[in-house]
Amino acid sequence: MKYDILIAGVGGQGTVLASRLIAASAIKAGYFIRTSETIGMAQRGGCVVSHVRIGDENLSPIIPYGAADLLIGFEPAEAARCISRLKKDGKCVVNTRVIKPVTASLSTVSYKVEPIYEFINKNSSQAIMVDGYSLAKESGSVKALNTVLLGVAVAANFLPFSKNDMESIISENVSPKYVELNKKAFNTGVTYNR
Repeated sequence: MKYDILIAGVGGQGTVLASRLIAASAIKAGYFIRTSETIGMAQRGGCVVSHVRIGDENLSPIIPYGAADLLIGFEPAEAARCISRLKKDGKCVVNTRVIKPVTASLSTVSYKVEPIYEFINKNSSQAIMVDGYSLAKESGSVKALNTVLLGVAVAANFLPFSKNDMESIISENVSPKYVELNKKAFNTGVTYNR
């Protein structure tokens, strides 16, 4: 199997943990895995992109343009910024909650997100837009956004792992005091009614 997953967001959203959970699931399933992260200038608020490549040992850890099977966007503008790496028949799960870039916050021009959603929909074969922050908050903490989005992706069959596989990986890779919160958030994502 060969499957490429790109995760895009901003620092502090849990993108790196999401990529590690996907990688751990692939390793447990017996697949060869490569990962890479690009972290922006600021840990909190800077652009973060994680590449997770499942499959052939001879692959670069960086997903080429037009090759990703799945894009998980933790923030709409960051998802749109990375969409060029998605295949024509690639799929997306995108958190709809906007984190305004500093330049937009300082500007007097309004920041419109609808064109961003349209761009994502136009450039993917299927996009699930979800207010992941609300679902994470409902589960107990907005910091569980990452496991909510993984739950949505698993339920849509966008990830090559079962619900039980991912729950097991969460139990094995998340700090014990946060396991139940993350499992609850993951299951909230799984049951999300799109």
